[in-house]
Amino acid sequence: MSKQKIIHPDRNPNFVTGAYSDGVIANGFLFVSGQASVDFKTSRFVLGTIEEETKRTLENIKAIVEAAGATLDDIVKSTVHIIDINEFDRFNSVYANYFTGIRPARTTVQSVLAEGIRVEIDCIVKLP
Repeated sequence: MSKQKIIHPDRNPNFVTGAYSDGVIANGFLFVSGQASVDFKTSRFVLGTIEEETKRTLENIKAIVEAAGATLDDIVKSTVHIIDINEFDRFNSVYANYFTGIRPARTTVQSVLAEGIRVEIDCIVKLP
């Protein structure tokens, strides 16, 4: 099986991150690693409200998905980790605005997240 690495278009190559790829294409699918509210130019988290972090996180995912030649509508599955399940409705109102038509299958759980972030999302994309 061949694999292709996808990099966020704003990622600064001078900043080394964890031992993972932003995305990997294999067998017609793009697998996007867990993304958060990161400024890829500085490789720093941008903390804020659940709404602000959800928006930045989904914009990061959108950039990775588009770099692979797809759109958010091609996402078939997402997994969401939020730091406080009591913020679910606020998270969900932002998340819902990013998808039209058939929304991705989704799992959402409360998790302990690093660096004070409020949300992390990974996804699987069926490439067109």
